[in-house]
Amino acid sequence: MEDWRNGGFGLYLHWPFCASKCPYCDFNSHVAAEIDQSRWARAYEAEIARVGRLTEGRILNTIFFGGGTPSLMDPDLVARVLDAVRATWTTANDIEVTLEANPGSVEAGRFRGYAEAGVNRVSMGLQAMNDADLRRLGRMHTVAEARAAFGVARDCFERVSFDLIYARQHQTLAEWRAELSEALALAADHLSLYQLTVEDGTVFGARAAAGKLRGLPDDDRAADMYALTQELCDAAGLSAYEVSNHAKKGSESRHNLIYWRYGDYAGIGPGAHGRLTLDGRRWAVEAPKAPGAWLERVEKLGTGDGLTETLTPQDQAAEYLMMSLRLSEGSELGRYEALGGEIKPSTIKDLVGLGLIDEGAGRIVATPQGRIVLNGVLRELLA
Repeated sequence: MEDWRNGGFGLYLHWPFCASKCPYCDFNSHVAAEIDQSRWARAYEAEIARVGRLTEGRILNTIFFGGGTPSLMDPDLVARVLDAVRATWTTANDIEVTLEANPGSVEAGRFRGYAEAGVNRVSMGLQAMNDADLRRLGRMHTVAEARAAFGVARDCFERVSFDLIYARQHQTLAEWRAELSEALALAADHLSLYQLTVEDGTVFGARAAAGKLRGLPDDDRAADMYALTQELCDAAGLSAYEVSNHAKKGSESRHNLIYWRYGDYAGIGPGAHGRLTLDGRRWAVEAPKAPGAWLERVEKLGTGDGLTETLTPQDQAAEYLMMSLRLSEGSELGRYEALGGEIKPSTIKDLVGLGLIDEGAGRIVATPQGRIVLNGVLRELLA
């Protein structure tokens, strides 16, 4: 059996446009005055057909519209894309089709159109539960608008998730407790909870470099917020199945599980990444980030892919370990070794002794303490 089948096969579609650029965001997103959605539909259809020829005979488990702000896509465009997907692959009976949305771009008619097209899960970027911090994060919606948008989504879709960012400027532990408690009362079955990360190349990154991004928590306060997050989510029945993702059992993001379980996924759209096993070799694929450049490649060259490279067995083993150890189910040592990796027994013994991982039944799992310092744990395991 080819290794990717342990994780499944998914399709990621990138919509690169936003109404505005958030100061913390390092995703491939752009603001455009005009967008020819018919042209984008033709490009997506062409790429779906091309990738479909490469992966003929596979069953497609998940589809994910990411961005950017995919809820700015016309419902007709989403319908055309999903029609093309269904004409190209056999889809799983329980296929998960997720679309990311921002509250400011939500209206009931548009969401009903997505549902009619085949979207059955929405992931909403709420990010904060107070208006002052929403403004500081550059968000265009208010808390009231976010609550209304969430209600619309719940009426239209079987599954709805939303994101929050914590460890924000000037945020106290008590404030995060109150905010997360409010979010858990609102949440259905899935939450993504991320610590604010200041990335190079963002507005926040430039402010931090200039000493103007004040009030960020120190490492101890951020760790306290992480621990509180686990405590409150566990008590609400939404335990962490991945470092930053919490769900009721059975409500995990199946698309993201393909990444973390190191399955195959095709990436279509500007800046999209993919991992595809073809003719016994695993390929890393990346598309150019500029929307115009991607469109021109599709239209003139017949492919949106830019950079492709073959992954060595050691590359694959390292990627598998880095992804799977983020999960509460951990990593299979036999699979890691079959991919080409090797961990010294003494390293595992040392990390177990430090309380950073557990070992048993052929797996290693990061403990709650190990998740806090996961990058350090991975450095030791991959050394």
